[in-house]
Amino acid sequence: MAFDPHSTKTQSAEKGLKPIIIIGILFFVFGFITWVNGTLIPYLKIACELKSDTESYLVATAFFIAYTVMALPSSYVLNKTGYKKGMALGLLIMAVGAVIFVPAAQARSFNMFLSGLFIIGTGLALLQTASNPYAAILGPPESAAKRISIMGICNKIAGILAGLIFGYIALKDSDNIEQRLAGMTAQARSAALDELASRVIVPYMVIAVALVLLAIAVLRSSLPDIRDEEAGEELLDENRAGKTIFSFSNLWLGVLALFLYVGVEVMAGDTIISYGKAIGIPLSTARFFTQGTLAFMLLGYIIGIVCIPKYVSQQKALQICALSGVLFTICTIYTSGYVSVFFLALLGLSNSLMWPAIFPLAIKGLGRFTKTGSALLVMAIAGGAVLPLLYGSFSQYLSLHFGPAVAVSKAYWIMVPCYLYIWYFGVKGHLIKH
Repeated sequence: MAFDPHSTKTQSAEKGLKPIIIIGILFFVFGFITWVNGTLIPYLKIACELKSDTESYLVATAFFIAYTVMALPSSYVLNKTGYKKGMALGLLIMAVGAVIFVPAAQARSFNMFLSGLFIIGTGLALLQTASNPYAAILGPPESAAKRISIMGICNKIAGILAGLIFGYIALKDSDNIEQRLAGMTAQARSAALDELASRVIVPYMVIAVALVLLAIAVLRSSLPDIRDEEAGEELLDENRAGKTIFSFSNLWLGVLALFLYVGVEVMAGDTIISYGKAIGIPLSTARFFTQGTLAFMLLGYIIGIVCIPKYVSQQKALQICALSGVLFTICTIYTSGYVSVFFLALLGLSNSLMWPAIFPLAIKGLGRFTKTGSALLVMAIAGGAVLPLLYGSFSQYLSLHFGPAVAVSKAYWIMVPCYLYIWYFGVKGHLIKH
């Protein structure tokens, strides 16, 4: 699919604030649903009596692997339904996943929780495949990173609120609960864990209702339904030259860059609570650490809005962010205590402008292949499923030699080559067209 800046429908999208507001609301939903995982990881470890942090990181795996499984089918669905109906369908699928949290909590079934997270991820895959190109094309290509940064602010504000709300609901008195569980009888322990698990029932029912209402609102909205026939003549001529989706190296290099970016972003946001606990910080304090990461990301988005493209190009911003990611990772490893946590949270600043820069650079020039390219990039969100699990496994391996507190720090070395590759994409990879 191609988006022609001269098409009538696209012009209407550019001129109105309503489409931007609608997409902003959807990005708020992405953030709220996605970043609550950072709280769910330590919460489900306690409530479902999981054996290790690595097992608890399956929360991120189940959620983000849905993007790999469902992104290309999502592209097929969007071809049939159009963007607006496709986004509404994605919201309804997410509502189904949220409802599954009710029986999962009642049964304290970790596998059922993972199933609900996978279904929510499935709906988000459809929603993101549709909404990200909208954010990229609601204005000139050179300022796409700036617009996506605005969407990112909606995303991260939602993430901060999600962590605060769910941290209070799910993890209040968590340190005391863990201490009391050790001395309880089996029956009392089961009752206490049942009470803990039930804390998510009402919030997820509220989420399910809100998603259904939002789906109805999207269907009745003025959001333009941009379709394949809007391709411009120049792009049609280019596509008649016999190109395929495999003809665009910048796309495939961008897919890998996005895979690694999402992996390090999820590691920085979702492992920081467990990391703080592992180095001796009480969980009642550590549960707020994800909000620190998101606050730095929010700061980065604001910087992006001010500076891109007026003072710095989106390519240069990506390069700077990648190199700062290397620096902050090394500082995390070689410091300790709250200082180490501070540098880990600072990775939110490094990660903030990566999605806004990588996505438009990767889909640039795809023409009628934009929809498929968008689906492939959404598939790359599976980096959030793979890298945190690798971090957990690497940490477990290192703990045999260094002890748990040191191992959780040294395991962050796997982030350094990820940031270096992203830097390469910002310098040269996005320029390789064929």
